[in-house]
Amino acid sequence: MSIGCTRINSCMYIFNFPYPPSVNSYWLQSGKRRYISRRGVEFKKAVHEICAGIEGYQGKPVEINIVLYPRDKRLLDIDNCCKAILDSMNGILYDDDQQVWKLTVERGEKIKGGGCRVSIDVYKHP
Repeated sequence: MSIGCTRINSCMYIFNFPYPPSVNSYWLQSGKRRYISRRGVEFKKAVHEICAGIEGYQGKPVEINIVLYPRDKRLLDIDNCCKAILDSMNGILYDDDQQVWKLTVERGEKIKGGGCRVSIDVYKHP
């Protein structure tokens, strides 16, 4: 999977991100201090580089579809990776992940090195 961004139409983008860290390894704690791990910082930096120059969805509700492509056949808890993805897009594609009105996550096939495909669009109320 090549890392990057594709614009589908005026509102929808598809991003190919590296495989995200799980929430268990994204946030660390030392005493009362919580902070993003080195691996989390690297993932967030990669997401920001891929999303650079995109106008984003400030103030608009969004729907996000995530497909996780694991690097091996180990079973994974797919909801553990969502927080790193959503937090990394905060402040760049949307103001806050409270703008996410619909979120779908699915497991893809194993690929070398792993990765994730994230599509984001303006949420259309039913």
